[in-house]
Amino acid sequence: MPLQEATEKESLNFNQLCTFESFEEVWSHYGYKSGFKDVIEREFSRTKGITYLDHAGTTLYPESLVREFYQDISRNVYGNPHSHNPSSRLTHDTVEHVRYRILQHFNTTPDKYSVIFTSGCTAALKLVAESFPWRPPTATEPASQFCYLTDNHTSVVGIRGVTSALGVVSLPVSPKEIEARARDVAQSECSSCQTPHLFCYPAQSNFSGRKYSLGYVRGIQARKLYPACDSQGRWFVLLDAASFASCSPLDLQEHPADFVPLSFYKMFGFPTGLGALLVRNDTAALLRKAYFGGGTAAAYLAGENYYVPTPNMANRFEDGTVSFLDVIALNHSFDALHKLTGGMDKVQLHTFGLARYTYMLLSSLCHGNGQPVAQIYSDSEFENPSMQGAILNFNLTDCHGQIVGYSQVDKLASLFNIHVRTGCFCNTGACQLFLGTTNQDVKSNLQAGHVCGDDVDLVDGRPTGSVRVSFGYMSTFQDCQNFLNFVVECFVEKPVEVDQVKLDRLKSNTSSKGSSPCLLTMLTNGKPKHIDNGEHAATEPVVNEYGGKAITKEAKSLGKAQYLTNIYIYPIKSCAAFEVTDWPVCPLGLLHDRGWMVVNGNGVCLNQKREPRLCLIHPQIYLPSNTLLLQASGMDTISVPLENYNEPHQSHGVCQSKLCGDRVQTVDCGDEAASWLSEFLGQPCRLIRQSPDFIRNMKKGHEKGVSSTALSLVNEAQYLMINHASVDLLQRHITSRQESSDHQPLDIYELVSRFRANLVISGLEPFEEDDWSHLIIGNTHFQVAGRCGRCQMIGVDQNTGAKTKEPLLSLSAYRKGKVTFGVYLVHQSLDGSNATLSVGTPVMSQWSG
Repeated sequence: MPLQEATEKESLNFNQLCTFESFEEVWSHYGYKSGFKDVIEREFSRTKGITYLDHAGTTLYPESLVREFYQDISRNVYGNPHSHNPSSRLTHDTVEHVRYRILQHFNTTPDKYSVIFTSGCTAALKLVAESFPWRPPTATEPASQFCYLTDNHTSVVGIRGVTSALGVVSLPVSPKEIEARARDVAQSECSSCQTPHLFCYPAQSNFSGRKYSLGYVRGIQARKLYPACDSQGRWFVLLDAASFASCSPLDLQEHPADFVPLSFYKMFGFPTGLGALLVRNDTAALLRKAYFGGGTAAAYLAGENYYVPTPNMANRFEDGTVSFLDVIALNHSFDALHKLTGGMDKVQLHTFGLARYTYMLLSSLCHGNGQPVAQIYSDSEFENPSMQGAILNFNLTDCHGQIVGYSQVDKLASLFNIHVRTGCFCNTGACQLFLGTTNQDVKSNLQAGHVCGDDVDLVDGRPTGSVRVSFGYMSTFQDCQNFLNFVVECFVEKPVEVDQVKLDRLKSNTSSKGSSPCLLTMLTNGKPKHIDNGEHAATEPVVNEYGGKAITKEAKSLGKAQYLTNIYIYPIKSCAAFEVTDWPVCPLGLLHDRGWMVVNGNGVCLNQKREPRLCLIHPQIYLPSNTLLLQASGMDTISVPLENYNEPHQSHGVCQSKLCGDRVQTVDCGDEAASWLSEFLGQPCRLIRQSPDFIRNMKKGHEKGVSSTALSLVNEAQYLMINHASVDLLQRHITSRQESSDHQPLDIYELVSRFRANLVISGLEPFEEDDWSHLIIGNTHFQVAGRCGRCQMIGVDQNTGAKTKEPLLSLSAYRKGKVTFGVYLVHQSLDGSNATLSVGTPVMSQWSG
């Protein structure tokens, strides 16, 4: 069968697998009414072309919510609720009405619970930590215990920071211990022991989506469950509902937790920066508060230590004026949710069905050699929405069973406009449990330079985190389809196989909520189990890991001529390159390389991922006249002085900016440059440059023994170097992938420009630069600081600003998911103050090890 015909047939099989009819065989609950598709198009039109799968991070708000809120605050005058004038009374009454709606949403009343508004769930947890009546040990009674499930968010575990200084016992509890070490009957209360203890657990894990039994609330309070069954005293329960409440109904009448922290943006998408702590009124009297702010006092004296708190529970703990406009927005949030969905029961069924369908297909997909495509981190097989939320956590694996780093998945997902979350999700306990990471591993990873939130996804081949997709009430079947197509196209060795045994087991799983039998008929009809949604791999043989021919180090560069063929500087970060034949070297790298950057009206640095048109701005430096020229099509050329302003005035002031997590001190370059950039980019912008008095040190490469080095406004290191032979090999691979498509092949020079290197070297074998430790160009010595992990920015055509999926897609396929290209360099030594680099200079390299 011809290759093109075979590819089309296998693609058709995959398309048959990912149909809505197949989904309906898996789950019978989708949407909320017959016009669900119209609702999505009307309320979430801004998501067109986007596959948003990070609802556990924040869900999305419907357009009608913002529109109704705007009309509300446009019609009404809302004053400070602490005053008593008519506008203030309107605010007060509206806020109190919203409190009632919150309690009504959780099936309770103001008689049972109080609503304390906070800035978010974390602030609610901090409030409990600082107000709970912790007791140190005494001669007659034990100390209070702070007990928490290891599968808790960082903000819960962080309560330990308060309790550790008070002599309170911190006791982490694994999920399996709660019921395994339980007692059959409630323990009789010892009247002489009134020590208060607090047990904290999540209603739903933000890592895996596992739903923990809400029955734990009464079980702990009655001292039937571990650890309460082993300790005398009074036990209180904090139920973290931040993740759970976004897609599931919570009945506080049935499960009366003492403290329930919430985050409203996870429920509604808007407003942000607003959360609440629901406190059971029977428990409220125990809370102790030291600080008092405006609105919390019934009376106090300025000249004497006299203070009486207000009797109202909410007022007592809400320091200062609440964010009342955000609270008022909640009114419209509840309206929109019920209008669009009909209630949380329907949201739960809809979102769980999408997660279940995605789980089934992802867990059954295999590479052509039978290896699973994904390692899924879950305690269930998504049988029942009462046990599993709309979260799917996993790592992808290659055809050899090796983990594909989550940052590589994230980069390629961004290329397809698929929004996921990666890392450990502020849940180290669950991350360790599922990834098998020991405490020593975490400490060693930190010493190796890995911290929470960075993109170090693998250490010694082992994952430091994972990938999470999560669904919200406005998620659609198309989102599942787009995600699965992306996985098959980018990460599956063709042809794709299906694990028939696992599918048969999933077929037998049924849900108490009324799902259909879970099996896609086309996968069990006895036909060949191969599917394919991408082109076959290139026919060019791959000998080593990166596609180059397998040769020994001795046969590589030692006897070959290597030369510096191109020098590029990028005066303005993310703007076009300025090519030179020779250029001075300074302590920060090439003179004036990334000395300037463009920021938007809020002072946020712009790059080509946010604003691709930056590549159409061509800066040029003229050292004799000491000027930087800005040029772009359709714009007059303007010049900016290279010298720093000795006496900054209002439009040339010193300011603080954020770059790659670093706070840098910068100098504004004036209104003329700002106007020019704003006109060209169509948004308020300013040009700023790094302050000459500011020193920014490099953080990358310490594990290689690279010393701290001063940087300009570069991302990682002073120089980025690429090998022309590596570019040439990648260009051939891209051409091979695109032979059967209508895409115009990438020209080699265009491809070089995509990687935005400072130095290009020729005379090497493809990718041999990956193994270098040092090199010498002329009389200048460099140390290799590490490989450059490429992001989707290399998908921006540097001539037009258009976004493409190449070369990132082919780079990932060719290098088996290791999306690195080029190496970072730093000075090891400079040959005097007049060092220069020149095209044609010989290059000498040294191997690591």
